[in-house]
Amino acid sequence: MILGLETSCDDTCAAVITADGEIRSNVISSQGVHDRYGGVVPEIASRHHLDLIGAVVDDALGQAQTTLDEIELIGVTQGPGLVAALLVGVATAKSLAAVRQTPLAAVDHLHGHIAAGFLAPEVLEPPFLSLIASGGHTLLAHVRDRGPGFEVIGQTVDDAAGEAFDKGARLLGLGYPGGAALERLAADGDPRAFEFPTARRLQGLDFSFAGLKTALLYRVRELGEAEAERRRADLAASYQRAIVESLALRVERALAQTGLERLAVGGGVAANGPLRDRLASLDVELDVPPRELCTDNAAMIASAARYVEPLAYPGYLSLDVYATGERLLAA
Repeated sequence: MILGLETSCDDTCAAVITADGEIRSNVISSQGVHDRYGGVVPEIASRHHLDLIGAVVDDALGQAQTTLDEIELIGVTQGPGLVAALLVGVATAKSLAAVRQTPLAAVDHLHGHIAAGFLAPEVLEPPFLSLIASGGHTLLAHVRDRGPGFEVIGQTVDDAAGEAFDKGARLLGLGYPGGAALERLAADGDPRAFEFPTARRLQGLDFSFAGLKTALLYRVRELGEAEAERRRADLAASYQRAIVESLALRVERALAQTGLERLAVGGGVAANGPLRDRLASLDVELDVPPRELCTDNAAMIASAARYVEPLAYPGYLSLDVYATGERLLAA
């Protein structure tokens, strides 16, 4: 049995899986307090993690019908993410592991999103191209094996796709998080009513969404308050289409460049229906995990822990977290 913990942002998560990747439990506690601020406040997120982590772990063990005595490995997100939030998960993992001298695996959050595809019953075998798109990350990776040494071949030069969804939703008067709300509004609009940039002229495999957000801001101002309100659905549909096309364009380039014929998608943006439909139209084998495995969760962290060199007691007691940039990825 493997216990996974994930606290990189505002979801407090714990899960239990078997060594074969069977999910026994996957508990996700969304804090639901950040909408009033229009984004995640790190200090508030970490305090809520402290309040929730014990109950979430107990719930995961209970649903899995197991105990800490039967856990043979604990996996925890080490980074990237919000430092204060990550510290709660790592400190908890250290404590639970140290009491029984259980081995501990420090997992990279992005490796976790990739490893979501290694969970039973449908396991995607490398090599494949992976698109990870979330509120904090947007990148393309060439995955050659199940370990953490994947090769990043494209990444955002400014904002992440999920951040573009959230800020676009805010400009249209929607709540936070904005991805799901914008998708619901866009369903009633015309995706070709407005032309928004997709950074098509940006060569290579890198992404850019800053110009798209600015374009939406200017278009809303040009229309005026009343007209922008009347055409909110069209604005949302056109804006969503630009994000989807920007992602799909780089995926198509990466598939052609690498010659890979399998594509995996992860991250919260992978829950977007139009993106799933657009990528399904590509002539490749597509693997998109269930929505609960696309957003932040601990089952993916437990999955990745199986392919990370575990730390033995007491070596992990000095384990620290990292916000971003400290993990060495192949360029």
